[in-house]
Amino acid sequence: MPDGFSLFTDRSIVAMRVGGELRDLATEVTETDAVEPVTIDSEDGLAILRHSAAHVLAQAVQRINPETTLGIGPPIVDGFYYDFDPETAFTPEDLKTIEKEMQRIVKQGQRFVRRVVTEEEARAELAHEPYKLELIGIKGGAGDDNGESVEVGGAELTIYDNVDPKTGELCWKDLCRGPHVPSTRVLGNGWALMRSAGAYWRGSEKNPMLQRIYGTAWPTKEELRAYQTRLEEAAKRDHRKLGVELDLFSFPDEIGSGLAVFHPKGGIIRHEIESFMRAELLKNGYEVVNSPHITKGALFETSQHLNWYRDGMFPAMHLDEVVDDDGRVVKQGQDYYLKPMNCPFHNLIFRARARSYRELPLRLAEFGTVYRYEKSGTLSGLTRVRGLTQDDAHIYVTDEQVKDEIKRQLDFVFATLRAYGLDDFYLELSTRDPEKSVGTDAQWEIATETLREVGEESGLELVADPGGAAFYGPKISVQARDAIGRTWQLSTVQLDFNQPELFELEYTAADGTRKQPVMIHRALLGSVERFFAILLEHYAGAFPVWLSPTQVVGIPVAEQYGEYLDGVIARLREQGVRAEVDHSDDRMPKKIRTHTKAKIPFQLIAGEEDRAAGAVSFRFRDGTQLNGVPVDEAIERILRSIREHEQVSTAWAE
Repeated sequence: MPDGFSLFTDRSIVAMRVGGELRDLATEVTETDAVEPVTIDSEDGLAILRHSAAHVLAQAVQRINPETTLGIGPPIVDGFYYDFDPETAFTPEDLKTIEKEMQRIVKQGQRFVRRVVTEEEARAELAHEPYKLELIGIKGGAGDDNGESVEVGGAELTIYDNVDPKTGELCWKDLCRGPHVPSTRVLGNGWALMRSAGAYWRGSEKNPMLQRIYGTAWPTKEELRAYQTRLEEAAKRDHRKLGVELDLFSFPDEIGSGLAVFHPKGGIIRHEIESFMRAELLKNGYEVVNSPHITKGALFETSQHLNWYRDGMFPAMHLDEVVDDDGRVVKQGQDYYLKPMNCPFHNLIFRARARSYRELPLRLAEFGTVYRYEKSGTLSGLTRVRGLTQDDAHIYVTDEQVKDEIKRQLDFVFATLRAYGLDDFYLELSTRDPEKSVGTDAQWEIATETLREVGEESGLELVADPGGAAFYGPKISVQARDAIGRTWQLSTVQLDFNQPELFELEYTAADGTRKQPVMIHRALLGSVERFFAILLEHYAGAFPVWLSPTQVVGIPVAEQYGEYLDGVIARLREQGVRAEVDHSDDRMPKKIRTHTKAKIPFQLIAGEEDRAAGAVSFRFRDGTQLNGVPVDEAIERILRSIREHEQVSTAWAE
């Protein structure tokens, strides 16, 4: 029988699909098998390349220190990692040594050879690998989000041998589902190790802390270099770095991990983000509500969050217990929780009085601060926090209104994000995970198809996310690309046929009968904190004028022109512009450098000619200038740039 090597001679083909399943090229096939090639630059091909690189990394580590035991090594977005349990933590010098050993393995051209083993055989061969032995026990499962499926995700256990191509000698082996590239030589010089970090085994704080080495792998050296350049640009834009440099926010140890405070400049940006959003909500038929930060646990029992989301919630506070002088409980206490979600509160608002079909769609919106007990290892600046403010909305509609309302919500999302300067989108449709969901098959099918139809009618690319839905219903999410091409999940629209039933929500239909509404969850920004971070990185700190903490700075050429600029700035401040004059003792060139570094959109410079002509000179972020602009015209240009949400970094055309 032929194998993949005989079917596909193009060297860019590194694996194949046989009957829809990924297989190594060494797999033999029959004439009746449906066989498709997998190229190295495809999504599957890149994952295979990166997983193979992880194996080379693990082999190199054990060549250097055979006593190091192995965890797992899955491919991830743009790269791979492998977890190890070494005697001491890896250092940057260790990574250089490991890279050199990897280069020798790549150059040797070892073949990846798959073989099926029984559980007993696997345990015998891997008796010295305690973490592998643990994984053998979950053979055949899909694993979870921590990468176990790359080891034991198939219906049978397999071990991959790395074999010397000349002698056939076994060089190394690992428990692995596969597939792999045909040879280590395929890795070429398009890979690199990135860094090391601690990571709990299988993602649980109850397990041992291992050492994780991250790497990246690409089909060519040129693609590797392009990726590294993107990383360098991303590092310059890191919101954590910019937050310090621009004095926007901080995470004081005294408050706790994942809990941010916004400084005055960051507070202004946040205020503008929220104010614009609130105004748009009111224009688009929303009603603004508010709810407390804490509630009795019974509310989250009703909503099922304590069943489905307990691990993501802060522990309960047991309150209201009354004890008499003898220590006897005369009144039982209750568990209170910090809220992780706003939706149960909005359901109570809907249920507070009788509702008519004439009120629907009823759109309830809130900037509600919620609290989630994220694991400390997952916290990352403002993009992953424990206290966050959601721009949350819940819309209650009739069955007939569902599709039109979802379309309306997506149109609202697109228009609002564009106003913040984000306009490169695609959509993702998250569907049911049968093991983590409630509701009937019919409900899920109708809801999913409704979202699919709306997504397709939008004209945007619609990508599938199988099993990615929340437990209560499918969702469609807006994925936005930033200025350097990275993708961020922003807005989500989710259908929920679970909570209206749990909370016994009803409205009076036109025929007088009582009916249950459909509930739509809509988060446009996701959370204010995360959206703040995304905008900060998107603009690299150089915000559009309307979002900039300080919009205009007046810089007198000499002290005697300060009073003239005070008058100009006063007129701007009367119009609500955030403007000031730099009256410091610094010389003019230093003032210009200082405010350029602070990414101020407009510096208004005035000397004798400007004062005499009733004008100012504009200096822009990129160093360009417009001289002798009449003050009235300068003020109107500044106001227009704020009003129209313009991004101004260089001189306007005359």
